[in-house]
Amino acid sequence: MGPVTMSHLQGRAGGCAPLVNPRTSGRFIRITRFGRQGQCSFSRIAGRCDRLAARAGPNEPTTSASNRAVLDKSAGRMTYKPLSYGEMVNDAVESVMAAIGDGVKWLEVEFPALPTNVDGYKGSSDLFIDSNTQLALAGAKRMAARGRKVHIVLPDAGEYARTCRIFKNSIQLAEGVTVGHLNEGNPPNPLAALFGGGAPSSKEAGEQADTYICINATCIELLNVRAYVDKMGAAGGSDKVFILWNMELDTLRGDLGLPAFPSKDMHYQFLSRVRPVFYLRPRDYSKSVPVPPFIVNYSGALFREYPGPWQVMLKQDGGEYACIAEDRARYNLGEVKEELTVAMGLATEAEGSTMQFLRRGYKTSTWYEDDYELEQSHEWRL
Repeated sequence: MGPVTMSHLQGRAGGCAPLVNPRTSGRFIRITRFGRQGQCSFSRIAGRCDRLAARAGPNEPTTSASNRAVLDKSAGRMTYKPLSYGEMVNDAVESVMAAIGDGVKWLEVEFPALPTNVDGYKGSSDLFIDSNTQLALAGAKRMAARGRKVHIVLPDAGEYARTCRIFKNSIQLAEGVTVGHLNEGNPPNPLAALFGGGAPSSKEAGEQADTYICINATCIELLNVRAYVDKMGAAGGSDKVFILWNMELDTLRGDLGLPAFPSKDMHYQFLSRVRPVFYLRPRDYSKSVPVPPFIVNYSGALFREYPGPWQVMLKQDGGEYACIAEDRARYNLGEVKEELTVAMGLATEAEGSTMQFLRRGYKTSTWYEDDYELEQSHEWRL
């Protein structure tokens, strides 16, 4: 199948229902966004370049030299293709600082920590952990350069000692950045030194920080993350900011409620209060068709860059993500897949038909996406 370009997408654009503003509506109910057979949610894309140009001054370019970063991030991005992890960390930090400026205290940053499909649950976990630690350190340095006192929080004393040993030089050179762990306020284990846990105490550094970056915690350790956030938040008043950095919260949510794991209340009472400020989750799909090439592979991502909207991005042959749909409320994964399928022209089944039901399946959303009424907060959807 040939490359999918924005001209192809705009050529297939059809009418769409208006978007629902989650801040003013009583509930996040989306009026139908999925078009019929080849139509999709592109009705606003064609005019967005003109609106961006109108916002910029007469002597200002509407994009950067690489034609990627828009000036007004509240409008979202037409395309996104970071050239390096450093650039992606910069974008994440910009979103974090914008959210902090707007008074958001509990934040989520999520993007692939590795340049492949390997995550914390596949391949080498140490590779994922070390890469994520390096990215968190890079982000912490940028926040510290803007006046924040940043404390990177690891899951336990063992991980803390290992990180101090491996990244000793980077930590020492990071002015305004300290490292600790979730149990740093507890009495030290006298046997810790026997297992490589002889790192210096981080309790005082944690108490003096105003920005905490929690990384590499598992589903079980979410209990400790919650206790740490509650303790530091109560001790420091309203000035403390907590960032859950590349913790793959959607994966962790899927384990909640299972035997030996925390209950679903962890999402209802805690994770639902965390606002995603920079979010890039790539997804790969395929569909069989009755004509060559018989199997069509396509990729996309759910993307959000605060204060912009949630966007569904279609990955083109050059590796660039192009926006095909947007909304102020978060898309569930079933909606992301449907938007991408429609954009590729693969939603060929008649509306309401048996074949359409078989393609979509009976269940297109997860329990935590459905349980709106049980959430104490809806920040994670905004």
